[in-house]
Amino acid sequence: MQIQSVNPADLSDVVATIEAPTVADVVDAARRAHAAQRAWADVPAPVRGRVIAAVGRLVESNKASLAALITREVGKTYAEALGEVQEVIDTCDFFLGEGRRLYGQTVPSEMPDKQLFTYRAPVGTAFIITAGNFPTAVPSWYLVPALLCGNTVLWKPAEVSPAISAALTSIFHAGGIPTDVLITVVADGATTAAALEISLDEGLIQKVGFTGSTAVGRQIGALTGRHLQSPCLELGGKNPMVVMPDADVDLVIEGALFSGFGTSGQRCTSLGTLWVHDDVYEAVKARYIRSVETAIIGDPRGDVLYGPMISAAYLRTHERNLELVADHHRVHGSTGVGQITADNPRAGFVGDPDVGVFAHPTIVEGVRAGDALYDTETFGPLVGLGRFSSLDEAIELSNGHGYGLSSSIYTTSPDSVWRFRSRIGSGMVSVNNSTSGAEAHLPFGGNGRSGNGSRQSGMWVLDQFTRWQAVNWDWSGRLQKAQMDVVELPSDPSFRL
Repeated sequence: MQIQSVNPADLSDVVATIEAPTVADVVDAARRAHAAQRAWADVPAPVRGRVIAAVGRLVESNKASLAALITREVGKTYAEALGEVQEVIDTCDFFLGEGRRLYGQTVPSEMPDKQLFTYRAPVGTAFIITAGNFPTAVPSWYLVPALLCGNTVLWKPAEVSPAISAALTSIFHAGGIPTDVLITVVADGATTAAALEISLDEGLIQKVGFTGSTAVGRQIGALTGRHLQSPCLELGGKNPMVVMPDADVDLVIEGALFSGFGTSGQRCTSLGTLWVHDDVYEAVKARYIRSVETAIIGDPRGDVLYGPMISAAYLRTHERNLELVADHHRVHGSTGVGQITADNPRAGFVGDPDVGVFAHPTIVEGVRAGDALYDTETFGPLVGLGRFSSLDEAIELSNGHGYGLSSSIYTTSPDSVWRFRSRIGSGMVSVNNSTSGAEAHLPFGGNGRSGNGSRQSGMWVLDQFTRWQAVNWDWSGRLQKAQMDVVELPSDPSFRL
């Protein structure tokens, strides 16, 4: 069986064809990664940091070619692809210094001639599963800290991006990561699931990282729970943007356009529903519709807002989600709905829509709690539009579906900002900025249906790939029993001035 990737902007362009691994192949890769872990952990952490530094410089020197491959294989605009590769560089730059800062602590003991210490130790071998919408940036959030901390990694990237995955893996190896310390296997979902279960049962895997759907995340959580493991889960989102009456509408439109339709709406942080206060609803609605109607869509190599869907399968999912539009909704934003074709054209389209898998941008007005569209992560160029009369109502609408990844509020009122921040359930909050956009030194992750509270990026991800080890060293020459053999200095509790 073969796995083939094609250019979603031109389906006749075959990017890569590889042989699909069997379950036994993937388990064998896990065994090799597991066997290599001890030697990699014995490499001094500062040396591992220098390897990460070398990887970062190689990504930087290959930035243009890697971005071009992202555009070709998954259809991301070249400008966004350059930004994605920069995220890999930024991640390497942040973590190269962590090789000298994997700090533990010295802790004073309550007993003499005794000292206490804490150390970070690698968890072992990590099985990392990532999605196709960010084929380099999101993997780097896992791979870089996991490798830096002394773990080995078995990476299962998306089936839609085998060429990108091979290119990124080759850069890691060229930077000094041994081949069995990072092993990449491109497998389908069924093969991956079966291999993961066997690998966990055999004790080959000590950490699972997963970026993808909430449904699959639940399955991974249940599977790892049998082995008393806590996975790192970065799942879906239904990210709200709340617009208050005092908002800068120019900023709102710019932020809602990018976060709603950048990457064809195929980000876990893409705008789910634009919630607008009654006082400015009609003005914001009119301007948002106009901005979406006039946005340029098409060939991702050109100056366009977005290009194709990642693949035909992603387009089919988007078309199914359009079936959730109800009778009380109104649809805006384009000259058509669904796939863009010569027979269902998009005004101003750049290129030939019939050679790829492109989708019309769609605004669905009238979304309210209880709608299927309110509760469903649509993962495509589809944004809901709803209204509210008070900030409390907006917060309730923003939390009610149970997702908690990213959120945004547009306002000039500090009171509104702090009330929103303290009550919103999302792991990430933006003020006067879009729901999309992560920086390498901030924690990334969500709560509820969006994740299990684990975080990626920044120093916080170190807790995913290390375990704390406590050490007590007693050189007194006798057994000192904690909480029992405690030194007590004399005092006079009856003393009064």
